[in-house]
Amino acid sequence: MKKYLLSFSALLCASVMTLTGCSNNDDPKPEDNHDNAATLDYNEKNAASWGNYMQQVAILLQMDANTLYEAWTSSYEGGASFATSFKKHNDGNYSSELSCIEQIIEGCADIANEVGTAKIGDPYNLYISGDKQAALYSVESWYSWHSREDYSNNILSIRNSYYGSLDGTVSPKSLSALIATENADLDSKVKAAIADASNAILAIPQPFRNNINSSESRSAMAACADLEELLSNDLKSAVNKLGNDSRFQDIVDNYVDVVVVPTYKSLKERNEALYQTVLKFKNSPSDNNFASACNAWLEAREPWEKSEAFLFGPVDALGLDPNMDSWPLDQDNIVQILNSGNYDNLDWSDGDDDDTIEAVQSVRGFHTLEFLLFKDGQPRKVKN
Repeated sequence: MKKYLLSFSALLCASVMTLTGCSNNDDPKPEDNHDNAATLDYNEKNAASWGNYMQQVAILLQMDANTLYEAWTSSYEGGASFATSFKKHNDGNYSSELSCIEQIIEGCADIANEVGTAKIGDPYNLYISGDKQAALYSVESWYSWHSREDYSNNILSIRNSYYGSLDGTVSPKSLSALIATENADLDSKVKAAIADASNAILAIPQPFRNNINSSESRSAMAACADLEELLSNDLKSAVNKLGNDSRFQDIVDNYVDVVVVPTYKSLKERNEALYQTVLKFKNSPSDNNFASACNAWLEAREPWEKSEAFLFGPVDALGLDPNMDSWPLDQDNIVQILNSGNYDNLDWSDGDDDDTIEAVQSVRGFHTLEFLLFKDGQPRKVKN
């Protein structure tokens, strides 16, 4: 999740969803107190533009997912695949097996920190400061009410990286297996911290945006902080003490071949399926096709969230992370695009300045499509 500052006044003015109060109510009822909400929802007048916008965003998601997969498996920047370069650790960033292992750990620590301090922590800090509206709007994935699942999947990306598998089993060629032979107590602590963080996140009452200032949210932040500290300090120290251990190469190879590449393959395939469901809705708008597109979005979202422990290499250098996952959105600009029907500015080039690129990235990607698909955690309706 690439975060940057946006004017919350723009967010509030252009909201297509209604605010709900923060409480411990498991089934909150939205308060419809926005006079302009109906004009910003899907309706007969904007139906064609709405479907076209959905299609354009889905095309870009499909392209970005394909670019990411190809960079890891075929060719990166005109040379060998990034998977090959990383496993051979023969470029400037990764010059040894140890440097690759350190990158794996750092990626895990980074996302543990981001989930705790930004994805949960930013809304929490805004809420306790008294700015409750800003807190609500800073919650990632609040259109679909899928925040907790996204954050838990981020933690599962750590598990997969540490276990060297995608199914929760520990590969014999994994960091976990290595640490278990060297320091069984540390391995047990890392496993427990991963499980604790995931479970604490899922224990937050649904939806998270209605339970920002809850004891469960505070527990989840604490669990993420404990996990990040364990990874950054204890695990990294344990690995560094081993020097360039001969077992590192098998761990790096397995990490790439069994965790990273299959995750990106799933991302590519599910975004292809997402595009097809969006195209079906565009060509034949119906409540059922809205619901199908929502389900496809949730399916495509999962491998992305489970890849956030390895946001390095092409996904970072090529700007694919913010392309696909910028948050928060520029909802005001999204509404302008819907009204104008002009989608020419949804892409950017290497010559564009940072402000231009950020403006483009804030009106595309998973969350823009989520905005167009969901309302109050449910699929939108063709007739309201």
